[in-house]
Amino acid sequence: MPNRGKYPPEIRERAVRLVFEHQHEYPSQWAAIRSIAEKSGMTTETLRKWVRQTERDEGTRPGITTEEHERLRNLEREVKELRRANEILKAASACVSRMRGRERCRRSLFA
Repeated sequence: MPNRGKYPPEIRERAVRLVFEHQHEYPSQWAAIRSIAEKSGMTTETLRKWVRQTERDEGTRPGITTEEHERLRNLEREVKELRRANEILKAASACVSRMRGRERCRRSLFA
């Protein structure tokens, strides 16, 4: 998942790496996240999400990886576009059918 926040990727990678490298120095991973987030000038929730996503990407935590998430988003976008295209085609088909029906009616009236 691309980083759309205010933090550059280097900051994200460094903060996550610090959590993994120093979590054994704290009573829990959460304590490490709180401490490193405070020192790095970000919210604990931001860093927690980054750590959890990295764990999913590395396969140490169950869930959707960044790559799978991006693929899913692209597929959902494609489905939305295809549904829209189908609606347009249905509307055009109905319109063409009505136009042909009117021509047949006119031909029978003036024949």
